[in-house]
Amino acid sequence: MRPSAWTASTGRPGRWATSGGSLVLTSAHVAAGAGERVEVFRPGRDGVCGGRVVWCGTPGGRDDAALVLLDDGPSWSWPGMVHWGRMITDEPGTACRTWGVPDVAQRPGRPVEAVQAEGRINPGSGFVGNQYVMDLLQHPPQWSQDGTSPWGGLSGAAVFCDRLLTGVVASDRAHSGHGQLTVVPAYVLHHDPAFRAALAEHGGPATGLEAVEFQHLADTPTGRGGAGAASPAVLLQAGWQTVPFHGRDELLTDLLAWCGRGGFGAWLLHGPGGQGKTRLAHHLTGLLGADSWAVLWPRSDADAAQLRELRDVVKPLLIVLDYAEARTGQLTALIEAAADHPGATPFKVLLLARTDGDWWAQARHASRLAEDYLDDAPSVLLAPLEQAPEPRAQAYRTAARALADALPRVRGLAGHDWPAVADALPPPRLDQGAFANALTLQMTALADLLDAAARGNAAAVPTAERAQGVEDRLLGHERRYWQQSATARGLDPALSGGTLETALAAAHLAGAADREQADHTWCRIPALGDQPRDRRDQMTAWIGALYPPAAPARPWGALQPDRLAERHIGRVLDSDPALAQHLMSGADDVQTAQLLTVYSRAAAHPVFDGRLDIHLTHLCTHLPARLASHVITTAIQADHPQPLITALNTLATDPTVEPGDLATLYNRLPHSSQRLSRTAVNLSQAITNHCRALAEANPDAHLSDLATSLNNLSVRLGNAGRQVEGLNAIEEAVRIRRALAETNPDAHLPHLARSLNNLAVDLRKVGRRAEGLNAIEEAVRHYRMLAEADPDAHLPELAMSLNNLSAELGDMRRRAEGLNAIEEAVRHYRMLAESNPDAYLPDLAMSLNNLSTDLGDTGRPAEGLKAIEEAVRHYRMLAESNPDAHLPDLAMSLNNLSIRLGDTGQPAEGLNAIEEAVRIRRALAETNPDAHLPDLATSLNNLSVDLDEAGRLAEGLDAVVEAVHIRRTLAETNPDTYLPDLATSLNNMSNYLAKAGRPAEGLNSIEEAVHIRRTLAETNRDAHLPELGASLYSLSVQLGNVGRQVECLEAVEEAVGIHRTLAQANPDAHLPGLAMSLNNLGGRLGEVGRRAESLDATEEAVRIRRTLAQASPEAHLPGLAMSLSNQSIRLGEVGRPADGLLAIEEAVRIYRTLAVTNQTRFDPYLQRSLDIAAWLRSLPQ
Repeated sequence: MRPSAWTASTGRPGRWATSGGSLVLTSAHVAAGAGERVEVFRPGRDGVCGGRVVWCGTPGGRDDAALVLLDDGPSWSWPGMVHWGRMITDEPGTACRTWGVPDVAQRPGRPVEAVQAEGRINPGSGFVGNQYVMDLLQHPPQWSQDGTSPWGGLSGAAVFCDRLLTGVVASDRAHSGHGQLTVVPAYVLHHDPAFRAALAEHGGPATGLEAVEFQHLADTPTGRGGAGAASPAVLLQAGWQTVPFHGRDELLTDLLAWCGRGGFGAWLLHGPGGQGKTRLAHHLTGLLGADSWAVLWPRSDADAAQLRELRDVVKPLLIVLDYAEARTGQLTALIEAAADHPGATPFKVLLLARTDGDWWAQARHASRLAEDYLDDAPSVLLAPLEQAPEPRAQAYRTAARALADALPRVRGLAGHDWPAVADALPPPRLDQGAFANALTLQMTALADLLDAAARGNAAAVPTAERAQGVEDRLLGHERRYWQQSATARGLDPALSGGTLETALAAAHLAGAADREQADHTWCRIPALGDQPRDRRDQMTAWIGALYPPAAPARPWGALQPDRLAERHIGRVLDSDPALAQHLMSGADDVQTAQLLTVYSRAAAHPVFDGRLDIHLTHLCTHLPARLASHVITTAIQADHPQPLITALNTLATDPTVEPGDLATLYNRLPHSSQRLSRTAVNLSQAITNHCRALAEANPDAHLSDLATSLNNLSVRLGNAGRQVEGLNAIEEAVRIRRALAETNPDAHLPHLARSLNNLAVDLRKVGRRAEGLNAIEEAVRHYRMLAEADPDAHLPELAMSLNNLSAELGDMRRRAEGLNAIEEAVRHYRMLAESNPDAYLPDLAMSLNNLSTDLGDTGRPAEGLKAIEEAVRHYRMLAESNPDAHLPDLAMSLNNLSIRLGDTGQPAEGLNAIEEAVRIRRALAETNPDAHLPDLATSLNNLSVDLDEAGRLAEGLDAVVEAVHIRRTLAETNPDTYLPDLATSLNNMSNYLAKAGRPAEGLNSIEEAVHIRRTLAETNRDAHLPELGASLYSLSVQLGNVGRQVECLEAVEEAVGIHRTLAQANPDAHLPGLAMSLNNLGGRLGEVGRRAESLDATEEAVRIRRTLAQASPEAHLPGLAMSLSNQSIRLGEVGRPADGLLAIEEAVRIYRTLAVTNQTRFDPYLQRSLDIAAWLRSLPQ
C-alpha cells in the first residue's frame, strides 16, 4: 500500500461524505493503479484510513489524478460536499490556494508538517497542454537536493479558488525555479466518463463546473453538508438530487443540441411548482460538465453591472436564471453582456419560471437588443413527469428507497432502519392526476416514510386527500423540528406556538435584506412588536438557524421546497388575513414585490378554495399609491394572477381613485398583455375620460393629452380584439392632432405622423385598405419633412413608414409605387447601418428582402436576386454571432432567394437555397413549434415547387403533403390566421396530384381550397376574393382533367367574372389576373366547340397583356407570349391560319428574347411556339 496525505481546512483536497465512506482526491502517480489499496493519514491526527483507488488517471499525464474511497479506519469528521470550478475568462491573476505536506516542510525525527501555499492562476499559461499553472506568491524555497523538488509530497493536493475545487497539484513546473506548480484542471477530470461514474457511485450526483471568476455572483449551492441535513424537507431540494433523475430524454436531447450551437441562446422552461424544472437544470449542468462547460446560477441580488461583466467569458457557459419571471432586470443585463460577447463560444441562458405569460412577452420586447436576442428563444412547457398512472408506482418506490438512503443524514433520524421502512410501505394509490407532478410524488414518499417511522406503520390517509394534503403532512414533521429548536433557544414557552409560526410565515412571506430590516418586520407584527429587542433578535437567530441564509448579510434562508413554504404561509394567512396588511405597512419595494408574489402562489393551492384570493384582492385595492404599481408587475409574472387582476380592474373603474394614480398604474402596464388587456382598456378609458373632461374645460392646455390618451386607448382596444372601437379612438386622435399640428406643427407634427401610422394599421385590420393607404401616405409625407429638418431624430421613423407604405401598396397591387417606397427605405437604412450597424443592420436586411420581392413582382428578377443575395449575406453574418435571434431571418431570406434564383434561370441553386431554408426551419420548429411550424410549412410549399421543376415530382408531392398537414393542424386551432395558407397548399397539392396521375385526389384538394376561399371571401371580400378567383381557375383545370367539361367551364367563367369585377375597381392590381382567367376561358370554350367565343376571350387576354407589357415588359412579356400562342391556335381553328402565323411569329420573337437571359425557363416555350408555327403553315391558307 502507498501512503497518501489528507489535510482538513478551508483549503482541503476535494472529497465529500457518502453513506458508504468518503472520497479523497489525489494524484495518479501517488495512488498507484485502480483497484489498489492505499493508506491515507491526516497530519496532526492519529491513525490511518484504508482505502481503495476507484478511479485512476495517467501518472504524469494530463489527467494525473486519482479518487480513493476510504472504507477502513478511524472516525474522522468530514467537511461537506465539494463544488467544482473552472476558469472561463482570459483574465490573469485569479487567486488560488493549496495545502499539503511537501518535502520542504519536513524535518527528520519530527511529525509530518503541512504547508499552506497561495498563488495566482493565469488561464493562458499551460492552456495548450490543458493545464493550469499556479504562480506561487511566496519566495521560492532554497533547495539543494539535486534531482528532487522542495514541493515533492505536495502532489495530489487540491487547488481551490475561493470555495471551488479547480484542480489538483501534479508537479513542480520545470524551469520555474520552484516558483510554479503544474495543476491538473478539474474540467480535464470531468471530461473522463469513468471519473464522473466514480463520483456518481461513491460521491453523489454530478453538479457541473461552476464559473470560478464569477462565483461571487452565484447562489451559494445547497448540498450535502458534513453536519447533515437539518430537517427531512431538505432532501426534497432540487440541489440535493436525492432521487435519481429519470425521463425527459427528448427534452434533454433538444437542450443539448441547443447548447451545441455557438453564440448566444436563451431558452424558457416553464411549468407549475414541483414539475421538475430546477432538477432538470441541475441534471443538464452535470451533463455539460463532461464537455468542460461552466455553469452560473446568479444570486437574485446580483446587480446589472456585475452581470454585464460576463461579456468577458471565453469558455462555454450556461447561466441558469431560476424564478426568471421575477428577474427580468437581470435578463436584460445578460442580454447586454451577450451583445458584447466575442465570437461563437456558447453563451446560453436557461430561464426557469412557473409561467410564460405576459412577463415573457414584456421581457422579449423590453429593448431593441431584447427583441433581437430573444425573438427566437424557445418557450417550452414542462409536462408532468408521470402523466400515465401506471409508471407512478415504480417512481414512488424509487423515490422512497432513495429518500430512505438519505434520511440517516438528517439530524436526529439516524436511529431508524430506513431501507426496511421503505420496503414495508404498502402499495400506494396514485391514480389522482396530482401525482403526475414529480414533487408531489416524492413528497408523498417522504411523508409516508416519516409517518411509518413515527407510528410504526404508514399513516392511513384518505385517497381524496392524499395528494392535496401532502404538504400539510410534511409540515407536521417540520413543526417538530421548529419546536425542538425553539425550546433549545429559549423561545418556547416564552412565545406561543402560534406566534412562532406567524413569525416563520412572515419571514418567508416578506423576507428581509438584513437584521435591521428583520427587526422592523417583527415590530409590525402585533404579537412581537411589544417584545424586547433581545427577544426579537432571538427570533431572527432562530429562523436563521432553521434555514441558513445563502448570503452572509441575509438574516435567514428559505423553507424549501417552495410549496411547503407556500402551504405554511397560506395556512397562517387563512386564519389571520390581517398579517399581510401589517407586513405591508412600512414594507419597501423589495418586500412588497416578494409578499405579493408569494401570496399569489399560496393562494393558488386548491386546498384554500379561493378564500385567499378574496383576501389578496382586498389587500391590493388598499395599498398605498406608491406600492400599487407592484400589483401590475406581480400580475404579469404570477402563475395565479386572477386576484391581482381583479384588484386592478377594481381600481381602474373606481371613480374615487386619483387620475395621477391611474396614470402611474397605466405607465407600468406592458405594451401588450393578454391577461391584462381588459385592465389596460379600463385604465385607458378612465384616463381618457379624465383628459376629455379637462380638455372640455381648457382645450388649449389639455387637447394634446386627450389625443395621447385616445391613441393609447386605440392600441389597447385593438389588443383586446375590439377593432371597431379602437378605430374610432384613433380617428378621433388624428382629428385632434391634425388640428393641433395646423397651429403648431413643430410640437405636434411628429405625434400626428405617429397616429396616422397607427390609423393605417387599424384601417387595414378592418379591410379598409384604400383609406389605410391614404393614412400611411400622409404619415410618410410628414416624416419626410421632419427628417429633412432633423434626420438624426426622424430618419429611422421615415424608413419604417416607407417600409410600411411599400407593404400597403403591394396589397393594393400598385407594385411600381411600392417598389419606389422600398427602394427609398433601403437607401435610408443603408446609411443608418453604416453609422450604427448593431442597431440598423437587421432593418437593412429586412428592407432588402422586401425590395427583392417587389423587384421580382415588377419583372426585374436579376435586380431582385442581387438584393436578396445581399440580404442573405447580412443575415448569415448576424446568425453566426446570434443564431437564436437571426436564424429565422436567414431561413426567410433563403426562402426568397430560392424564388429569385428560379426566376433568373438558376433552378439548381434555387433548390439548394430552399433546401437549406427547410433544414433551418425544421430544426427551429423542433425546439419551438408554435413559432416556426408556419414558416416551415411555407418553405415546404416552395420546396415542392422547386422539386417539381427539377423533375423530382414524387419528392415535391411529399413536401407539399407535409405542408398541407402542418397547415391543417394550425388551422384547426387558429383558423383566422392559417386557413388562407391551407388553401394555398391545397391548391398546389392538387396540381402535383394531377401530375402524379391521381386526378381524382387532385380534384378533391382543389375543391376543398375553393370551399375555404369562398367562405373567407364571404366575410372579407377585399382580402380573399382574388385568391378565390385563382382557385376557381385551378379548379377548372382539374375538372377538365377528369372530363367534367361543363363544370370546368362554369368554374372558369366564375373566375373571369370575379377578376373582371376586381379589375374594374382596381385595374393595376387585377388586370393580370383577368388576363390569365380569360386565357384559360378561351381554351375551355374551344374544347366544347364554342370557337368564336373562345377566340374572343383569347384576343381580350392578348389586348390586356399587350397593354401591361408596354408599361412593364419584364413582368408581362411572358404572359403576352403565352396568350399570343393561344390566340394563334384559336385563329387556326376558325380558318384564319395566316392571322395565326402573325400571332405566333410575335410570340416566337418574344420567347427568343426571353431565352437569352433565362434559357432554362423559356426554351421549352420557344420550342412549343415553333411547333405551333409549323402546324399553322401546314393548314390550307
